[in-house]
Amino acid sequence: MATTMLPDPDLLPDVLPTDRLQQTGMPVPAVRADLRRISNARSALTVLGCLLQTFGVVAAAMWIGQWWAYAFAFLWMGRGHCLLNILGHEAAHRLLFTWRWLNDGVGKWLLAYPTFQAFTAYRRVHFAHHKDEMGPDEPDLALYAGYPIPSDSMRRKLTRDLFFVSGYKNMTGLGRALRGKSREAWCIVAVQAVLFGICIAVGQWWVYPVLWVAPWMTLWKLSNRLRAIAEHAGMTRSRDRRLTTHVVRQSRIARLMFVPYNTGWHLAHHVDMGVPWRNLPRLHTELVRAGWVTEELTYPSYRALWRKLASGAPRSVAPVAA
Repeated sequence: MATTMLPDPDLLPDVLPTDRLQQTGMPVPAVRADLRRISNARSALTVLGCLLQTFGVVAAAMWIGQWWAYAFAFLWMGRGHCLLNILGHEAAHRLLFTWRWLNDGVGKWLLAYPTFQAFTAYRRVHFAHHKDEMGPDEPDLALYAGYPIPSDSMRRKLTRDLFFVSGYKNMTGLGRALRGKSREAWCIVAVQAVLFGICIAVGQWWVYPVLWVAPWMTLWKLSNRLRAIAEHAGMTRSRDRRLTTHVVRQSRIARLMFVPYNTGWHLAHHVDMGVPWRNLPRLHTELVRAGWVTEELTYPSYRALWRKLASGAPRSVAPVAA
């Protein structure tokens, strides 16, 4: 039975710095400049592809008008909201476009607000997460703490996600923000009103709640928890990012369904959050070549990591000093 999610100290070789990596794993300036390069043209194509795979899938189902098309769209939109959120995360890091007005405009109106994400507020709390993972100001500490947990506890969490409970809590939070006259909350509502209005205009009003909102409140909430706990659950506060972030081998199915846009190379993202998503595999390769990330440190699959997270054993290892 697992008692901790932290790797054994013997699996954390002290091999840095090198001529390409600093003590923390961050690349030296010359390497970093190359890895941090952003292509506006390629980002534009990525955003277009994202929109076609989300709005386009729902529009196609409405045009086909068959039950199987609606069913496919419902299932696919669990992934669709994931695409929007992850690219919205990229924009929150100012890594989507080099022009800030374009980066933030696309990030807000085309990516974040359609999927109920308060872009500016998210950026603020997410940067707090990066500043000191698992520290006293970690905004998601309740999500990551306490693992591994009993398997029945994991089932309850995932059941709440899949059957609207977690989504309902998020919606009530949006309602409170509206009552508090949050400008960003009203922006989200305005975008949702446009989407609902389009469905009404084409005579299929029910598509908005069934194919847009419902997948967000169920499949996306389930996917988001599974991804989030695979990133940091059960880890601890430390300057060594190998103690704050899990490393998982990336399969094609995982990358397709719930860790798109290279977000699965999450340790590399936390080593240098200024590296755009296209170059995270290259940074990961640098960490592996240096011997800092080893095969023994890497989970062979997400399923293997989730099994350990639900091993049923309480944590018994004291936090590592920062």
